[in-house]
Amino acid sequence: MAAMGKRLPYFAVGTVVKGFGRGSKELGIPTANFPEHVVEQLPDEITTGIYFGWARVDNGPTFKMVMSIGWNPYYKNERKSMEAYLFQETHIMHVFEDDFYGSELRVVMLGYIRGEKNFKSLEELISAIHSDIAESDRQLSLPEYEKYKDHSFFTEKSETNCNGVVMNGIHVDNRKLVNGSTGPSDNSS
Repeated sequence: MAAMGKRLPYFAVGTVVKGFGRGSKELGIPTANFPEHVVEQLPDEITTGIYFGWARVDNGPTFKMVMSIGWNPYYKNERKSMEAYLFQETHIMHVFEDDFYGSELRVVMLGYIRGEKNFKSLEELISAIHSDIAESDRQLSLPEYEKYKDHSFFTEKSETNCNGVVMNGIHVDNRKLVNGSTGPSDNSS
């Protein structure tokens, strides 16, 4: 866990792709899915599990987010995925008018909630997701995480995973955005 802490916050950007088709239908919890190349670029220190952070689709508002990274043991996925659930407040999901496949998704993962686990029933899985949403909402209300909502990362344009990669002359490392000023990022390191 200590190594993972050195990689957070983690900034990622990619095009929303069609997922497994069960978020909205089975779970009642629609998700935005990253393409495989973004998942493959995750550093080894970012373990599978559930994360909290902020997300933005295209030029829209920035939403609170819960991110699932892994194989989703309940469904026995054969490929690793990154699925983001965007919400406004606990138990108030943001409802997008249309599917947004092909849209740009930008996320900053700020903290780890729990590891992946298998569930005995769909109801147990849904209950755990709602608990994750509540924990994410609580964490993102803290000043050290809330400040990332307005991070300049959400307004910069790039088509690459950007943790540690130069994008449009702005370098995003694992602690702060470096472009002559640190903006609203963590200046304590």
